[in-house]
Amino acid sequence: MTDQKIALVTGASRGFGAAVAEELARLGYHVVAVARTTGGLEDLDDRIQAAGGHATLAPMDITQTDAMRTLCRGIFDRWGHVDLWVHTAIQSPPFSPAEQIDLKFWPKAIAANVEAMAVLMGFVAPLLRAAPGGGTAVLVDDEAAGPFAGAYTACKAAQRALFTAWEAEQARLQDVHVRRFVPAPMPTNHRNRLFPGEDTTGLARPADEARRMVADLALG
Repeated sequence: MTDQKIALVTGASRGFGAAVAEELARLGYHVVAVARTTGGLEDLDDRIQAAGGHATLAPMDITQTDAMRTLCRGIFDRWGHVDLWVHTAIQSPPFSPAEQIDLKFWPKAIAANVEAMAVLMGFVAPLLRAAPGGGTAVLVDDEAAGPFAGAYTACKAAQRALFTAWEAEQARLQDVHVRRFVPAPMPTNHRNRLFPGEDTTGLARPADEARRMVADLALG
C-alpha cells in the first residue's frame, strides 16, 4: 500500500466536481477523476497538471456496475486504498411539475442518482477502510426544494437517506468517516437546468465552495 493520499471524485468533469478535484490535487492528493465526459476530464487534467498536481482519468458511467467494480479493483491493485471519496455525480431530472414527472427519464435518474451510489458505497468502503486511520466519504448534498424540482429533490433525499444510515452505522464502527457537505448555490450547468433564466451574479464560485468544503470537513 502506498503512502500517497488518494482521492476518488465521482462526477469530476465539470462544475463543483471539477473544482473539488482541482482543489484536492492542489493539496497533494492523487485524484482519480470519474465522469462520462472524456473531454471535460481531459480539460480537468490539463488544469491539474498546469498547477503541479496529478490525476488519473476514468471516463466511465457510474451506472455500469462492472465498470465500477473494475475501477475499484484497479485502485486497490495500484494504491491499496482510498483516503477520500467525494460523490458529486448527479443526473438532473427534467424540470417539471411534480404531477408531470417524465416517467421515461425517471428510471435513468434513479439508476444514476440512487442505485449507482448504493453500488459505489459497497465497492469503495473496503478501499476507505484500508486507508491509514480510515478514509472519509463525502456526499455533496442539496437540501433545497422548490416548485418543479420534485424529481430532483426526491433523488437527493434518497441519497441523503443512504448516507445518513451509513454515517450512523460508521459512528459505531469508526472505520470509515461519513460526511455530508451542502455547497452554496453555484452557477453550474446542473443548476441552470433546475433554475433556467436565474440571475447568477450573486451565486458562489465552485472553486470557493471546494475550498470551504475542505476547510469545513478538515480534509486538507
